[in-house]
Amino acid sequence: MNRNNLENIQNEMKELRFSPQTIEQVQQKMEKGMTDFTVHDQLKGSKAAVDVTAHFRQSGQSDNYYLNKFDVALNTGKPLEEGHKYFVITPNEQQPGKNIAKSFVNVTEAINFFKEQKGESKLAQGKDAGHTQELATMIAGKVDYVEKDFARTFRTPAQTQTFFVDRGKGFTVEQASNLIQGRSVFRDDLLNLAGNPYAAWVKLDFDSPKDRYQNYTTNQYHVPTYGFSAKETLDKFNIKEMESPEKAEKLIKSIENGNRPLVTAVKDGQETKLFMEASPRYRQLNFFQENGKPEKREQFLKEPALDQKIDLNKSPGKEQSQGISV
Repeated sequence: MNRNNLENIQNEMKELRFSPQTIEQVQQKMEKGMTDFTVHDQLKGSKAAVDVTAHFRQSGQSDNYYLNKFDVALNTGKPLEEGHKYFVITPNEQQPGKNIAKSFVNVTEAINFFKEQKGESKLAQGKDAGHTQELATMIAGKVDYVEKDFARTFRTPAQTQTFFVDRGKGFTVEQASNLIQGRSVFRDDLLNLAGNPYAAWVKLDFDSPKDRYQNYTTNQYHVPTYGFSAKETLDKFNIKEMESPEKAEKLIKSIENGNRPLVTAVKDGQETKLFMEASPRYRQLNFFQENGKPEKREQFLKEPALDQKIDLNKSPGKEQSQGISV
């Protein structure tokens, strides 16, 4: 194993915000000399778990490895408990009475592997193969049982997107997770076809067909031409965090990364905790109660809006759609 290459890979993954545990997986597989391999991570979404699969390949001309892309998959199921994994358990044909258990962190990968089995099999989750909760079973290659609370996850295909990486540059895992959940992300290092940099808010277009790579295309709202600024919009609202320069900077960065941070909003002198996210298309911020119910943004404005009616059928300005793979 080339240690300089390992160090470069580790630095790239840190820049892309992979977890330390996932970076450790890469080192272990590189030490084994595997030519092609994947590693997995899972992030908690606002409503469901987001599975991450990073793809690594060794060069045909050297012993160097490269990270060229990672996939995200939005599932309907709950995130795994700390220390738990998914297991596909099948009888060991070479040793009757014993089983073979293959573990997964990614629920999509676990379900797909389970469905590929031809004989008797069980899909479960737990701390180890000996202590599991049964999720689905198969007899003679046919699924005969799916646990009720797991049925939606099992039968509903995950929403997926592939994000390409160029020497550690691209959307971070955090940004990718938020994009697949339908939120917008700000990037100031995008390149046009001529190789010139530009800044824009990016959102996946779930209403259009996927491209030939089975990726959603993106809608982009260029900065400053489209006219949405997270800081300028935040300054219009009574948000306690904006009173501290340090907290304000952190909040702006979180929103630009597509997060839905919890903030302290003020209405009639009373403080309330709300989640907030960017809505660049309408040059606005959306507010939500802690239970996910939407809140009217106008009640938290510093100055009452002259016209609080928003035509949701019209975008204020020209929306710039880009058919690019991310």
